[in-house]
Amino acid sequence: MTATAASAPSQSISNSFRWTQLIVGIICMAMMANLQYGWTFFVPPMAKAHNWEIASIQVAFSLFIAFETWLTPVQGFFVDWMGPRGPKVMVAIGGVFAAAGWLINSYANSLEVLYVGAILSGMGAGGVYATCVGNAVRWFPDRRGLAVGLTAAGFGAGAALTVIPIQKMIASIGYADTFFWFALFQGGIVFVLAWLLRPPLPGEVPTASAVKVLQSKTSSNPAQVLRSPLFWILYLMFIAVSASGLMVTAQLSIIAKDYGVAQTILLFGLPTLTLAGVIDSVCNGGARPFFGWVSDQIGREYTMAIAFTLGAAAYWLLGTAGTTPWAFVICAAIVFFTWGEIFSLFPSTTTDIFGPQYATTNTALMYSAKGVSAFVVPLANILKVHTGSWHAVFVVASVMNLLVVAAALFVIRPMRLSAKAAEKDSPVAQPAE
Repeated sequence: MTATAASAPSQSISNSFRWTQLIVGIICMAMMANLQYGWTFFVPPMAKAHNWEIASIQVAFSLFIAFETWLTPVQGFFVDWMGPRGPKVMVAIGGVFAAAGWLINSYANSLEVLYVGAILSGMGAGGVYATCVGNAVRWFPDRRGLAVGLTAAGFGAGAALTVIPIQKMIASIGYADTFFWFALFQGGIVFVLAWLLRPPLPGEVPTASAVKVLQSKTSSNPAQVLRSPLFWILYLMFIAVSASGLMVTAQLSIIAKDYGVAQTILLFGLPTLTLAGVIDSVCNGGARPFFGWVSDQIGREYTMAIAFTLGAAAYWLLGTAGTTPWAFVICAAIVFFTWGEIFSLFPSTTTDIFGPQYATTNTALMYSAKGVSAFVVPLANILKVHTGSWHAVFVVASVMNLLVVAAALFVIRPMRLSAKAAEKDSPVAQPAE
């Protein structure tokens, strides 16, 4: 009785502290959201001001995504290597780099300088993203899908709060000054909050014995992960779904203008594009905890099948029925709702398979697939120009989603079940942490 009573306050403190860690991570992610999801609103005024080609400007977006993702395994390694100091140091550095990137964007008078800004902001956003996701999967082994989904929702939905201010500031003071002030605001908040973060200590988190999904009892280091066929199949799946979504998130304003609906006033005096931007950010962010929670209940692969099948239908609808203002808003919202969940499902699945000990590095390795997918974005413009419409782009996106559904159900799940059976039969099974 005495031992139980003594342990209760400690467990209560640990439980409340892990939710504090999650909230801090969500806020940091929200402050990085505009680097990706606010980008589309800066493209037209930059093109007009400097007479730059849209495709050339979008190379900066591709560079941002590449450096946001491809360096995360290195950043994740340093977070894991530094131990308790890792999260706070990496997120603080990430806030500084993100701010520096947008400050450079505000002064860029050439594409080359713009590209440098994109690289720096990408490095900063990647450090924040990888660290906060890695922290979430380690603090919440019992609610991994939900915790990662909420953390990723900060990055997906955070832009919803600033879509209107960004557009109003661009209209009133210009895109350059908007870059400048948002750089200081967003980067400053991340830098301050970073010092509150840390990973869990032994005994601070619940055991994963009662979870409903398949989870490994052992942890694999990054070298072992990179030798696993499961990792590379998941990696290709991530590329396929991520590419389809990025083609829309980076091109939303251009698609709306090509459809002739961008400036049509719809609700509360908001034009179609602005309203779509707000709703899409909410749907993109909401999808992450929602499908993460669903995956905690029914399993990752079944959730992937549901989400990506709906995604395939959404792309088809946007390409065939999204040419009127309200239809554009609704179809785009469905696209974002069925795409954003990749950022909760894939990190959760990766940690389920390979364990929590090296979670920051391993989930960052998976996240680097987003960088590969980013280079499909300019190809979407080329395909659109070649065919004369966006229809072919959306058909390709639909097919890619359906292929991932098949892989989840008929490749990944059987392989995981086989690995779980082998783990049970193994005479040696050491706990992950």
